[in-house]
Amino acid sequence: MNGKEHLRQSMRVAAHMARHMLFKLLACVRWVLLAVLAGLVVGAYSTLFAWGMTRVTGYRESYGWLLYLLPVGGLLIVFFYRLAKIEKDRGTNLVIHSIHARDDVPGRMSLLIFGSTILTHLFGGSAGREGAALQMGGSLGNLLGRLFRMDERNRKIMIMCGMSAAFAAVFGTPMAAAVFSMEVVSVGIMHYSALVPCMFAALIASRFAATLGITPESFSIESIPRLNVENGVKMFGLAVCCAGLSILFCVLLHMASHLYQQYFVNPYVRVFVGGCLIVGLTLLCGVRDYNGAGIGVIERAMSGEVAPWAFLLKMLFTALTLGAGYKGGEIVPTFFVGATFGCLFGQVVGVSPSLCAAAGMAATFCGVTNCPISTLLISFELFGFEGIPYFMIAISVSYLLSGYKGLYNDQIIVYSKYRPQFINRLAGDESEDDLIDS
Repeated sequence: MNGKEHLRQSMRVAAHMARHMLFKLLACVRWVLLAVLAGLVVGAYSTLFAWGMTRVTGYRESYGWLLYLLPVGGLLIVFFYRLAKIEKDRGTNLVIHSIHARDDVPGRMSLLIFGSTILTHLFGGSAGREGAALQMGGSLGNLLGRLFRMDERNRKIMIMCGMSAAFAAVFGTPMAAAVFSMEVVSVGIMHYSALVPCMFAALIASRFAATLGITPESFSIESIPRLNVENGVKMFGLAVCCAGLSILFCVLLHMASHLYQQYFVNPYVRVFVGGCLIVGLTLLCGVRDYNGAGIGVIERAMSGEVAPWAFLLKMLFTALTLGAGYKGGEIVPTFFVGATFGCLFGQVVGVSPSLCAAAGMAATFCGVTNCPISTLLISFELFGFEGIPYFMIAISVSYLLSGYKGLYNDQIIVYSKYRPQFINRLAGDESEDDLIDS
């Protein structure tokens, strides 16, 4: 090959590489623009939702008699869902399933979950808000995908993008929000094709919400002891307990839903009975700590103040609320359960109750969602970086020992937790982890 031919070939290769780089750059710019749009749209909607949640929580705390209207609020929720012709609402499972399969997320879902979660919290149901935000974000992301005539694969990315934006706006943790929607769908793999849109959407939505006065959640750990063998062993013990606690919580949530449907076939009767049970239990307890999301109790646990039975009661209240048909999320109740149990554990074993409350939150959240990377990121954003060694122990051990139970039955476990093995099974599969994957 002479010099001229070599030069021409080099120029062809350079031109080919330039075209490829231009194509990649255009694709990147396209996704960034779509992510910015999703961040603004979903961020605005989620900010309105967060503002509404704050207002109705204030109303409920100021006017205690609203609790007695919880059964009536439940009837309204069922009526609205039936009016929209959604009689079997699968919640966040529907959003996750739509990413795996061809099922669509109805656009009206965002309005329904918005209104029904507001009603649940106004009247004192025990539920969170991030699960509702994931459903709203997924629904709006799918709507944007259809608006821009995207194909099925790109629309799935927009669903994840919307989920990240809503989570970031409501909870103020953009790092965790960006990764969570990619990680929660399929355990063992991550949908990195959605990385750029999810990152930009989460950042835009969180900044949008913060600008309009939605304060990001953060908690202060009062004392963090030096990591040594003794403290490491105690943290290992806390992680083991939280793994078991996460399994128990998931079992209670699924069992409550099954029992309600078995004994109360009519959804109106089901939700009314559930509301009456919550009212009765609240009066029996004599406190309102277990109604709503429970952020105030989490803050008290972080300062070392906890009732020994708080984690059990919150699991019971949440299972009875969501199983009956009230709407909301499971994530903040999971934080409540982990924080109160962790604080109690720290008091018993003699380690900083505040640190154990934070680590308990992280370990229990990881156990119910099967999302260790997102959990590590949310720990950094909520508690700072000083407790990293403890969070690493708590999260990794809880992830391994919690098995394949989870909040979301449509979550797919692609790879085993115990060995590099492809298993491709649903998180709700009841096969006792196949004896550690045989």
